[in-house]
Amino acid sequence: MTKSLLRRTPLFLALVLASAPVWAADPPTPAQDKARHEDKATELDAVVVTASPLRGGVEDLAKPVEVLSGERLDEVRGATLGETVNSLPGVQTSNFGAGVGRPIIRGLDGARVSILSGGLQTQDVSTVSQDHAPAVESFLADQIEVLKGPSTLLYGSGAIGGVVNVVDGRIPESPPDDGASGRAEARYDSVSQGFTEMARVDVGNDRFAFHFDGVYRDNDDYKTPDGTQLNSFLKTKTGAVGGSLFGDWGFVGFARSRYHDTYGNPGEPGNPEEGELGVHLDMKQNRNELKGGINHLFSDNGTLRFSVADTDYEHIEFEGADVGTRFLKTATEGRAEYALTGLGGWDLAFGGQASNSEFEAIGEEAFVPRVQTHGRGIFGVAKRKWDAFQLDFGARVDDVRSDPADAAARDFKPVSASIGGIWHFAKDWDLTANLDRAERAPAEEELFANGPHIATASFEIGNPNLTEEAANQLEFGLHYHGDRIQAKLAAYYNRFDDYIFLVDTGEIVAGEEEDLPVRQWSQADARFRGFEGEATFKFADNWNLRVFGDTVRATFAEGGGNVPRIAPSRAGADLQWQQEGWRASLGAVRYAKQDKVAINETPTDGYTLVNAHVAYHWDMGNDDYSSGWEIFLDGSNLTDETARVHTSFLKDKVVLPGRGVSAGLRVFF
Repeated sequence: MTKSLLRRTPLFLALVLASAPVWAADPPTPAQDKARHEDKATELDAVVVTASPLRGGVEDLAKPVEVLSGERLDEVRGATLGETVNSLPGVQTSNFGAGVGRPIIRGLDGARVSILSGGLQTQDVSTVSQDHAPAVESFLADQIEVLKGPSTLLYGSGAIGGVVNVVDGRIPESPPDDGASGRAEARYDSVSQGFTEMARVDVGNDRFAFHFDGVYRDNDDYKTPDGTQLNSFLKTKTGAVGGSLFGDWGFVGFARSRYHDTYGNPGEPGNPEEGELGVHLDMKQNRNELKGGINHLFSDNGTLRFSVADTDYEHIEFEGADVGTRFLKTATEGRAEYALTGLGGWDLAFGGQASNSEFEAIGEEAFVPRVQTHGRGIFGVAKRKWDAFQLDFGARVDDVRSDPADAAARDFKPVSASIGGIWHFAKDWDLTANLDRAERAPAEEELFANGPHIATASFEIGNPNLTEEAANQLEFGLHYHGDRIQAKLAAYYNRFDDYIFLVDTGEIVAGEEEDLPVRQWSQADARFRGFEGEATFKFADNWNLRVFGDTVRATFAEGGGNVPRIAPSRAGADLQWQQEGWRASLGAVRYAKQDKVAINETPTDGYTLVNAHVAYHWDMGNDDYSSGWEIFLDGSNLTDETARVHTSFLKDKVVLPGRGVSAGLRVFF
C-alpha cells in the first residue's frame, strides 16, 4: 500500500485506541459461538421492516421483501447501492462505471424503482439519466430493505417496480445501548488501489441521543482483464450529525447531512497521454430532515409517525476541465402515517404524503427544461390474521402535476390498489399471493426531453401526451422454514398497460462530434413474467450452502418484440463455514447470455463471477457479541473474467473490474 491506512483515518484510529484494552480478549468458546449464530438466525426472522407502516417482521408481510443487515450486509457492501443489493434474488444493478449503480428490480429500473433514505425519497436526479448516481451511501446503512413488485400503495407512482430503503439511523429513534454505540471500518481495495473509511458514533441516555457519521472513499481507475478502465475513478465524502429527544410519549429528532461524490464517465475517457481530461461529474447534496413518533395517540395501540426532508442538490458535468452542464434540484417532502393495531382483530394504517420539487439543467446537455413537480397522495392499508390465514388490503390515490417552463402543464391522478394474503398450510410452510393494480405518472424526462443526451449517445425527444402507465401483477410465493432448510420461491406475471419506453425512430441528427440516433419516449402494452428463488441448506453444524437464481422475460404485447435492456438470467451458489469467531465463504454467480434484445440493441455474452470472503471476529469480553473486532479479506472476480453488464449503455466500451482483493478491519462497540 502506498498510503498509510491509519494516517488517513483519524476517526477510525480514535475508535481503535478507545478500544485498545480488548486486543487481549479471548476468542469465543464453541458453545458461545453456537449460541451467537442461533441468536442471529432468530434476529433475522424478527427484523423489522421500517418501510412498512405496520412495522412487521420479514415473515409477517405478504409482499415480497428482502432485508440486508448484520454480517451479510458487511460482506456485500459496495461503493454503489446497486452493487450492494445485487446479490439478492430478483435484484440486479445498472452500471455506468464505478460511480453509478442503481438497483434494478425484476427487470425494472429508473423512474420505476424508488430509492429512499430513512423512508423519504433521496431527491437526486438519478432517474433523469443513466450516468447520474443516487445520493445515498450504503456503507452507513444499518439495514437495507428491498420491496419487490409494485409498492405504490406506500410510496407513490415512482415505486411501481419496487422500493429500496436505506435505514441509516441518522435520527436516533431509541436510546443507544449502555450510553454509547458505534462502528468503524477501514479497507483497501487492490483492483482500484482504493481506500474506504467509515465511522459512526451514537451517544446519549434515556432522554436524548446524538449521532455522528462519516465516509471517505478514494478509488483510482480500476483494473480489468483488458487493462485499466480509464476514467473510472470514484471519490466520496459524506457525513451527518443528528440528535433526538425521547420520552414515554415517543421521540422527535433532526439530522443534517452532506453528500459529495466525484466520479468519471468511462465512456468518455479523454486522452490521458496528451493531458486531456475525460468527462466527470461532481455531485453535492445538502439535506435537512425532521422525524418523530408519538405513542398511544388517540388509543393505547395508536402510533403517529411523521417525517419531513428538505434537499438541495447540484451536480456539474465537466467536459475535461470545462463546465458542460449543471443539474439543479430543490425538493421538500413530508409524510405522516398513523398505525392502529388490534382494532377488532385488524391492524390498520393510513396516511398522507406531499412533495414539491424544481429541477433544472443548464448547459450543453440541458435536454430537459426546468420543471416544477407537485405531488400529493393519501393511502391506507389493513391486515388481519385468522389462525393459519392472513389477509392484506391497501389503496392509494395520488395527484401529480408536472409544470415545465416552456410547455403546458400536465396533471395525473394515479390510483393503486392491492390485495394479498398468507396461508400457513402446514408446519414450516407458507403460501403467499398478491394481486396489484398500480399506476405511475410519467417522469419529467419522459414528458419533456428535447435535445442531445450524451450519456445514451442519442437525441432524446419526450412525449407530452403520455398517459399514466399501469401495472397489473399477479404473484405467488412459497416459503419453507425448517431446522435444516430455509427456502423461498416466487413466480409473477405483470401486465403493463401503456408501458413507457425509449424507442429508436431510425432518424439521425448531426451532433458536435458524431451523428446521434433520434430516440423518442413512447407507450405500448408489455408483459413481464419471471421466477426467482433462494434456499439455504444447513448440512452440518458449521456449514451452510446458499443457492439462488432469477429470470425475467419482457416482451411487448403487440408483435412480441423484446423490451430493451432487460437483465439476464442468473444462478449462484455460496458455500459458507463458521466456527469460533471465524467465518468464510466461496461462491460463484453465472450470468447467462442475453440475446433476447430489442431493435438496435446489442447482445451480451454470459460470464461467471467467483468471489470469496474470510473474516475473524473476536469480542470485547461481552458474551452477546454486541461489541468486538473483525479483520477481513474479500476476493472478487477471482478468475479474472471479462464481464459486461447488459443493462448498461456502456457495455460495449466498459467491463466490470477484474480480479481484486479487499482487506480491512472493523470495530463495533
